Amino acid sequence: MLAAHFPAGAGQPVIVIANTDRAPAVREAMASVYGVSAIAPPVVKGDRALLAATLSTAPDSQAAIDTVGQVRDAIHQVPGADAIAGGDTATRGDVLAASGDDNKVIIPLILFVVFLILMLLLRAVVAPVILVGTVVLSFGAASGLSAIVFRHVFHFAGADASLPLFVFVFLVALGIDYNIFLMTRVREESKQFGTRRGALIGLAATGGVITSAGLVLAGTFSVLATLPVVSFAEIGFAALGVLLDTLIVRPVLGTALDLDVGRHMWWPSRLAHQRAASGALRRDQTAG
Repeated sequence: MLAAHFPAGAGQPVIVIANTDRAPAVREAMASVYGVSAIAPPVVKGDRALLAATLSTAPDSQAAIDTVGQVRDAIHQVPGADAIAGGDTATRGDVLAASGDDNKVIIPLILFVVFLILMLLLRAVVAPVILVGTVVLSFGAASGLSAIVFRHVFHFAGADASLPLFVFVFLVALGIDYNIFLMTRVREESKQFGTRRGALIGLAATGGVITSAGLVLAGTFSVLATLPVVSFAEIGFAALGVLLDTLIVRPVLGTALDLDVGRHMWWPSRLAHQRAASGALRRDQTAG
């Protein structure tokens, strides 16, 4: 019914439903919004009227989403209209807004919970901060590289709105899991041999198992990249972050930070102070 009112090739219509007696005022409010190119005559059924408008911009663009927001503001100013706006562009904008709000809440909450777990497990504050930081770094690097490949190699129109949260949860679960394996072993060895040697022993003892597990997991998830669905392909390619964490961040960056920070890694636990005392005692015994 609506298609007859719009020329071929017009932008995706914005659908507005309002009270019938206020339809003319709602139509005027819609027409006053910059970016609305045409408005079809109202379709009335009972006490509700449907109005559809085309946009002058691409329906999947940010400009179109902004225009829909302005349309909503305009129709909400009409008294007694009880107007609501929808359509594909409105739905896309709502999904993006909801995803953004979820990211602002869920991602910090996940990091906070992970930090608490690591703090209780390692009985330290500095080590959990560093470990959480390396995981965030892995996520940022994977997201950046994925965005470059999606745009300039695969020529995707954009990323799925849920991709950042899915990839973040996936990489955090993986990165923290492997860091727990590594750092609990490092802590055990540090009690006996000191932080520097303990870090090297812990890496040597767990490196083969963790690296093999990371390669298997990355290969498994990368299969999603072969599916003919853009959202799954993007998640599958984001398994690149698993390789970054397994081959670079955990064994190289994590261990390097461990060696540089030294015994302060375990602050404020007793281990941070015991290592210094034990080291001084060994030097005194050697000199004697």
